[in-house]
This record gives sequence, C-alpha cells and structure tokens, in this order.
Amino acid sequence: MIKDITIGQYIPGDSFIHKLDPRFKILISILFIIDLFLVNNFEGYLYVFIFILATILIAKLSLKYIYSGLKPILILLLITAVLNIFMTGGNGSLPLIQWHFIKIYKEGLIIAAFMIIRLVFLIMGTSILTLTTSPIELTDGIESLLNPFKKIGLPAHELAMMMTIALRFIPTLMDETDKIMKAQMARGADFESGNLISRAKSLIPILVPLFISSFRRADELAMAMESRCYKGGEGRTRMKQLKVTKRDYIASCSFILLFVITIVSRT
Repeated sequence: MIKDITIGQYIPGDSFIHKLDPRFKILISILFIIDLFLVNNFEGYLYVFIFILATILIAKLSLKYIYSGLKPILILLLITAVLNIFMTGGNGSLPLIQWHFIKIYKEGLIIAAFMIIRLVFLIMGTSILTLTTSPIELTDGIESLLNPFKKIGLPAHELAMMMTIALRFIPTLMDETDKIMKAQMARGADFESGNLISRAKSLIPILVPLFISSFRRADELAMAMESRCYKGGEGRTRMKQLKVTKRDYIASCSFILLFVITIVSRT
C-alpha cells in the first residue's frame, strides 16, 4: 500500500496537460479545491467527475494508476463515512434505521457521501498536478506566483524550493519505509497481528531508521546544492522561461466553464 501513494510523483509525458504553464496548473488546482467545497449536490459532483476523467485521459495517465493512489486513504474514507452517518442528526426528520441508541438519518448518509466524494476528487485533482508537472517546473511556477510578495520581504524562491523539495521527498520516504519494513519482516518482525496498540508499538523499529535516513538524505542534498554553488534565487537564471501559450487559455476557459456550471447547479 505504501507504493500506491502517488502524491509527489511525476510521470514524464508530452500531452496537452504536461505542456501547460505550471502557474496556470497551480492556480487551476487551487480553484478546483475551492470549487469542491462550493458544490453541494450530486449533479455538481457529476460535472466535476467528467472534468477529472477528461483531464486524466488528455494527460494520458493510467486510470489504474490513479485508482491505486486512492488505496492509502480507504481507511480515512471509511472513518469519515462512519462518523458522518452516526453523528449527524435528522433536523426533525424520522430516522431511516433505528436500533437501540443507534439512529441513521437520511441527512447523515447524504453528508457522508458528499465527504467521501470530496476527498476522492481532492486526491485525484492534486495527484494530476504533481503527475504532470516536473519538480523544476513546479518550483518555477510557485516562485513566479509568489514574486509579487517579495515587496513585503517574502523569500519567494526559498519558499518555493522548500515546498517542492518537501513534496518530492514523499515518494522517496515511502520507498524508504517499504524497504525498512521488508528488512524488519525478514528479521521476524510482525506488523499485522495484535491489537491497535501492539501494531503502533511495532512501528517504532521503522520510525527510528526512517528518521535517521531522512536526516542523512537532507544532509546529502544540502551538500550537493552547496557543491554546485547554489546561493538561492538572487541572480539565478533559467534555461526554460515560463511562457503563456494558447493552450493555457484553453485550459483556463475550460475550467472556468466547469466552475460556472457547478455554481449555477447549486441548490
């Protein structure tokens, strides 16, 4: 399941989505998240699903790969659904199911469905951003968007670099965790049996070497950047300049159309 985490990974390609300006992709992703929280009916989520599916197909991403990225959050989805189903009242309506003190209302089922759909689409949308945007493009895009804040002393380049490095370290740490778990299991460690507390205690032999490995990788990265005379964003030039093209306007207009449709469909 650890290898199924897709956030932070990048798949090279030459599709329409890959060639979009990273600034537009970041802004669209932010507005996409806002749109998810504005939708309040299943019709709106249907339009969002069509948009996501079309984006995946245009980007030539594997649907199986996108689905595998949802596996790590299945437990979170289950907990979210259970909490909303059993903790949401009926606002005066009669319960659909009642057994002793357990009451399930229609409103609870609807809210649980909304929360599950929202989380699934949120993971899928953010995954598309990282899967189709290289680390360098992502850094340049974030830095370009933060440049106006330099006037108030915000270190735009440094923040963009830190955010990108943190994001790109996720797959590396997941791969390292998988290797450590396999090494511990080869030595007789058991991570699946026992109650919740015993399982949590069994993770300690994984966390200690994982932290040590993370600090070692961070130190090696710092030495590599220093040996290449990296001194931050001041005076830095770029081999590829960010340029807005016709395809960026097409993608923006397509998303604006989705945003308007979902707002109009609100009840």
